[in-house]
This record gives sequence, C-alpha cells and structure tokens, in this order.
Amino acid sequence: MVLKKQGTEEKLKSLTEKLKERMLQETVEEEDEAEEKTKKKIKEEAKDISDKEIEEISKKISKKDIEEEKKSIELKDETLIPLEDYIKCAVHLGTKVITPHMRKFVYKRRADGLAVINTIFIDQKLREAINYLKNFRPESIYLVCKREAGWPAVRKFEEITGIRAFTKKYSPGITTNLSLENFFEAELTMICDTWIDKNALYDTLRLKKPLMALCDTNNYTFGVTQVIPCNNKSGKSIGCILYILAREYCKHLGKPFTAKLEDFTGSLE
Repeated sequence: MVLKKQGTEEKLKSLTEKLKERMLQETVEEEDEAEEKTKKKIKEEAKDISDKEIEEISKKISKKDIEEEKKSIELKDETLIPLEDYIKCAVHLGTKVITPHMRKFVYKRRADGLAVINTIFIDQKLREAINYLKNFRPESIYLVCKREAGWPAVRKFEEITGIRAFTKKYSPGITTNLSLENFFEAELTMICDTWIDKNALYDTLRLKKPLMALCDTNNYTFGVTQVIPCNNKSGKSIGCILYILAREYCKHLGKPFTAKLEDFTGSLE
C-alpha cells in the first residue's frame, strides 16, 4: 500500500514537472513570437538603422562629437574610464528604435534620428554589473556573442578572465540537456544582444538562472537580471564594455591585468 502511494506521488510529481516545463516553453514561445512581431512592426514604421550603418557611424566619432557630447553631460563623479573614451568608443549611440524597456536610459535623439544613451547611466549600470559579476567564479560563467563585430573583444575577454565564451554559434540545450556531449553547468549567463543571442537567453530562463546582457535601445529586457545599456552593434563599443568588465573582474580575482582599451576595441584614432 505504501509503495503504491509512493508510486502515485512520484507520477504526480513527474506530471507536475512536465506541466511546468511545458508552460514555460509556451511562455517563451509566446514572448518570442510577440517580440518578433513587435520588432518587425517597429522596423517597418521607423525604418531602423542597420548594424553595418551603426558600425560605420561608430567609427567616425570626431573630436567635435566628443566635445559636444561632453558638454551635454553633467559629470559629478569619476567614471570607470575617461568620459572621452566612452564617447570615442560610441557606447552612447543607440538605434532609431527605442523600446519601452530601454526608454529610461535615453536622453535625446541626434539630428539623424539615432537615440543617444546617457553615458552616466552606462557607467552606473556597469558598476552594478561589476559588483554582481564578483559573486561568481570564472568557471561558472559563460559569455555569448553571435554578432561578428564583437568576436575579437569576446575572445580577448575569454583569454584574460578565463570565462568560457561562444562566438558564431551557441547550440541551444548545452546548459539544459544532460544527454548532450558538450553539456556544461553554469550559474551566470552573459550575452551581447537579447535578440540574436536568444538561444542562450532562453536556456537561462528555463534554468531560472541570472542573466547579464548588453542592451541597445531597440532591445527588450525580458528575463535580464543585469542590464548594461550601450551600443551593442559596434565592435568598439562591445570592446569597451568588455574591457571594463574584464579589468574590474580581474582586480577582484587578484589576477594581473595588463591589457589596454585598444586591445579590446582596436585603434581609436
């Protein structure tokens, strides 16, 4: 009788777990579909700028642009890197689209329609991200960046911090499916774009683990624990953000850090 009762309880527990998993899958799929429809509609209406155009604009930040941007920012505290370096790396440049999730980080639009992210907010959110990152060991973190512009910086980040990185492709399931040969466990996921790195995002949501993400003005932040608002289309900007994270994380670990900003961003001249 006891064994029968235990068997029934196990079956009910198994069914409950399956139901929870199915509900989560349906929720993820619904969010994915809604996000895709919304993004498509926004792009059609606003004619959002392409990644290539953002990359080209990011490369053409002039001394005049730097001075004008510095004048528009009220700087009270010292930033993690000189304000001028943030601007040189175009971390403040958004897209023409601003999602409701990212509106609070934007303070103006340029004449060409591009949103501009408040650099002070970027610095503040980076400090929060650094403090959060310190709670995890390198072997329990992984970083994903499908966007090619960010690959050099991501590889440098992996080399210096020891944090596992994925470029080109992250295969869904490698952190959730124990039967896969390349399965591994992680406690923190870092991604460079909630849209194109969504495989890693969804795996993390299924596991109910924390997620750190670089988010541009056209990104949604569903499920993101730590948002780093920034230009995530440009190699210079991604490199700048990862340089700061790597430097501060290595300080925490007591590891030597000799890299320069240009090692992550390429030439800033």
